[in-house]
Amino acid sequence: MEKNKFETDAIRIQAKRSDFQEHSAPVYLTSSFVFDDAEDMRASFAEEKDRIIYSRYSNPNTSELIEKVCRMEGAEAGFAFASGMSAVFSTFAALLQSGDHIIASRSVFGSTHTLFNQFFPRWNIDHSYFPFDKPEEIAALIRPETRILYAESPTNPGVDILDLERLSQIAREHGLLLIIDNCFATPYLQQPIRFGADLVIHSGTKLMDGQGRVLGGITVGNRELIDKVYRFSRITGPALSPFNAWLLSKSLETLAVRVDRHCENALAVAQFLEQHPRVNWVKYPFLPSHPQYALAKKQMKAGGCVVAFEVDGGVAAGRKFFDQIQLLSLSANLGDTRSIVTHPASTTHSKLGPEERAKSGISDGMVRVSVGLEHPEDIVKDLGQALGKLG
Repeated sequence: MEKNKFETDAIRIQAKRSDFQEHSAPVYLTSSFVFDDAEDMRASFAEEKDRIIYSRYSNPNTSELIEKVCRMEGAEAGFAFASGMSAVFSTFAALLQSGDHIIASRSVFGSTHTLFNQFFPRWNIDHSYFPFDKPEEIAALIRPETRILYAESPTNPGVDILDLERLSQIAREHGLLLIIDNCFATPYLQQPIRFGADLVIHSGTKLMDGQGRVLGGITVGNRELIDKVYRFSRITGPALSPFNAWLLSKSLETLAVRVDRHCENALAVAQFLEQHPRVNWVKYPFLPSHPQYALAKKQMKAGGCVVAFEVDGGVAAGRKFFDQIQLLSLSANLGDTRSIVTHPASTTHSKLGPEERAKSGISDGMVRVSVGLEHPEDIVKDLGQALGKLG
């Protein structure tokens, strides 16, 4: 049978129907499952049977979500987590041992920086950073104990683009695992496994949910690697709840429609900001002025929902701009139906020092806009009035 299109799989993949033959998958709010007899129970725990045992291990709702994301990403297997950061931590923790080394793009989420710099050193796991736009520097950072090459693309918050194919080539040459955070793009806009990634991580909290309702995360990819992630996670317990898995799976049914609109609105916002006299610079992957525009067009279907720009006037002007916002939300989330403005230097990346933020491409005046699904004229109007009050 010919493979279905992305949008069809997002809607038609669902858990096995019960005796009630429900059209839409129900929520399986149960912690455990019953067995037919002693032998059934023994064989199930011995993994001689492929069946659901306990919701910390798996659940019909999480299994449905995982199957959808695997199909979307072209992955063999996956595991769903309680949040995006639990997916990041558990994936690394499952694959690394004391003495191992990570090479990561310097442009990663603030909490991931904290994980690398404050928590992993407790277990003698070290890291080195490379500039997102200089993959040629990676080779010099590789050690005998290096195990993982890690990056986000597009990056948070600067929406810079990394060459996934180049990273894959480097990883293969040196026997490293390539792990890509694909949160900003979603599997609808980009599939890193096509370019050679071993594992792909998502924060389902963002565009996958799309309405700012629940937390969730997922890692998908190579079956053998996912088995290690699964066995670590079934013991340590970061599993996604059945209700949140159900909600995320339902949200995926509209992912393509929503993301198309997000991208249309974001491009309109980026084009407006690029012409505004109080804006120093604008970055949006599908804006021709973006430094990696050609690469973005190669790797992505569209530019995503996030626009980064710098307000002229530094911190003081940035604070005034935020205080003048009327329609958009001041929040640290992204990927919501509601447009959101964030000041990364004082929120998501505030744990980094000024020098570290500068190395990551985050200036004091940078603003991150997660462009929502409101009418684009209203989004632009609010940004314009706030910028206009800067003088």
